[in-house]
Amino acid sequence: MLLNCGQPLPLLRHTDVPPRVIENFILTGYRFPNYSLRDCLLSAFRPTNETGNFWTHFLPVFVFSYYFVEVFGWEGAPHGDDPFFYPLWNYFIGVFCLLMASSMAHLLNSMSLVVREVCFFVDYGTISAYTVGSSLAYYYYIHPRAGIVDTGGHNSSDSKHEPFYAIPEFSVFFETFYIPSACVVAIICVLSCCNTRQRWRRHRYVIRTLVFLLPFLISSTPVFYRLLTRSPYSTTSSAFAASTSMPCFFYRHCLWLLVSAVFNISKFPERLAPGRFDIWGHSHQWFHCCTFLSILDELHMIKVEVRAILLSPNLLLPPATLAPIPGPTVTSTYGVMFLLQTTIISIIVWFSWQANCIYGPQRDQLAKEHLKKHFKCH
Repeated sequence: MLLNCGQPLPLLRHTDVPPRVIENFILTGYRFPNYSLRDCLLSAFRPTNETGNFWTHFLPVFVFSYYFVEVFGWEGAPHGDDPFFYPLWNYFIGVFCLLMASSMAHLLNSMSLVVREVCFFVDYGTISAYTVGSSLAYYYYIHPRAGIVDTGGHNSSDSKHEPFYAIPEFSVFFETFYIPSACVVAIICVLSCCNTRQRWRRHRYVIRTLVFLLPFLISSTPVFYRLLTRSPYSTTSSAFAASTSMPCFFYRHCLWLLVSAVFNISKFPERLAPGRFDIWGHSHQWFHCCTFLSILDELHMIKVEVRAILLSPNLLLPPATLAPIPGPTVTSTYGVMFLLQTTIISIIVWFSWQANCIYGPQRDQLAKEHLKKHFKCH
């Protein structure tokens, strides 16, 4: 928003904005919550305390896309629209929506207090959807019986034998409850995180961080299984060589998640020097960087497993007569994500309506007060 004399609105101190907008230990660089859409977009090129938050998740969209499309150029890879790649595309959609929703939430949240709440409700929803996208990729590419029987990506499902597992207790969970559990946990995460914007405010960062520990544990069970058991590939095969880097990428993925959680909870470094890191270098920017690095390592982990499967097109886990898991279908991938997204959108609409009831009446009053205080041009 511009002043009458054509100058952009001054950035404000924490004492000049509604308490709802204030972030711990961030003292300056605030935008007042009545910007137009145009003003919000232009603020991406202006040093505010949200500028770094926007760019640290917007630029990674292009980095992630660059590494993602490499898969389709591999020798022996099916066409990009082959069912074999359905889980990978769902994973891409989850990550793309997460990064875009996060960056847009930080860019557009100064339009009003209601819009601010809606932006972050959407942010939490896309994070939860991303965890299910990851679960689908893990299930079809890192699942203990994952594999394809030809380079066209079609799996055999004619075997009548019972599934073989090195740890038999995991059989029922993997075959029946893994994806439903991931969806249920994702919904719980959305509900919990949205609630932290209306209650539990004092411990909101701890709650949001710990809440997303649960989907990580559920989604990663195929990886834990693979780490606890021997590789499904022959030790002399090229597929085995390709998959040997999977544990390294997973450990790095976990490390970056841990570091990001530390930044998100501790509010370091701005806690040590309030006001010094208001624009650049505060904890949320480091949190964004670390979460993206964790996603990038996760992508590399999934890619090496996709590569291993493509290098072993006749993969059948022991005993040799067993067939791999049923191949991905539209229903088991896009259908799952569609139902999940529909549920998440319903939750977001509900919380947005509540936010409008709380903050809607304050909108005009805040605008009038801000006009009297800041819109005089001398």
